[in-house]
Amino acid sequence: MEIGLSPFLPEALLVDLPEVDAQHEEVFTRIESLKAGCFENDYVDIAEFQGLVDCFAQHFATEERLAEEAGVEFTAHAKIHRDSLGLLHKALSDLRNGGDDAHSFLRYAEFWFERHIREEDKRFVATLKQSRHFELPSSYWAADDHYSSARV
Repeated sequence: MEIGLSPFLPEALLVDLPEVDAQHEEVFTRIESLKAGCFENDYVDIAEFQGLVDCFAQHFATEERLAEEAGVEFTAHAKIHRDSLGLLHKALSDLRNGGDDAHSFLRYAEFWFERHIREEDKRFVATLKQSRHFELPSSYWAADDHYSSARV
């Protein structure tokens, strides 16, 4: 799986695990798309916001799968995921019911996700790569020079 540098995923937030970086990029791309849509009109497509929350859930499931496959302790990180999804679902419900605005929802999601990558995901991926049970086939790593130093 290849990932190029995205205008929405800052290089400082890359964790050098292509599957995870691609999902991070997808989340940021969706947030930016929703922001643009909100500025262009007053209509808020709740299905698109639900798609963003679903994208978070898929990403969290991927990390949990990777941790399980590598035998890495993930209880605390998984709790952060559950709690965050709960907050995102509540914020989406508030948005759906008119109690919150779309811009606040997106600012929260983006800020939270940036912090989560810096403080949790980078540490998780480092632990994952150090696990003796975690090996990726060489074909998994992008041929891109950016990932050449991160090959297992």
